[in-house]
Amino acid sequence: MSYIEDNQSGSELAIRHERTPRQPEGQLTVDVFQHDSDVVIQSTIAGVKSEDIDISVAKDIVTIKGRRTPDTRVGSSDYYYQELYWGPFSRTIILPADVDADSAKASMKNGILTLRLPRLDKTRGKKIRISE
Repeated sequence: MSYIEDNQSGSELAIRHERTPRQPEGQLTVDVFQHDSDVVIQSTIAGVKSEDIDISVAKDIVTIKGRRTPDTRVGSSDYYYQELYWGPFSRTIILPADVDADSAKASMKNGILTLRLPRLDKTRGKKIRISE
């Protein structure tokens, strides 16, 4: 059982940690914005190798999954503070526009993942021939 302090009363509150069959996933924080003809997604993913990140793109959905693994093993009783998240993480984002998944690009610099997703031009129509 773990204890946290109730900030209002100063008393400790007990929190039960029950074992679950699957480790919970952390959720990434993201910025989603438009730039020129792209939808851009940025996320801070420090401490993760690019080969440990899986990104899938559909017409209007992006899913980013990965795992953050610590370099050193530290026993829980040796921590003074433990605020960093270690373990699996994921985030699914519903995009504001349909994108061209085949032309999507991803890059990582200084722990920031940047996805550039070209928007599909919905105003461009497609002619359909009538078969007889």
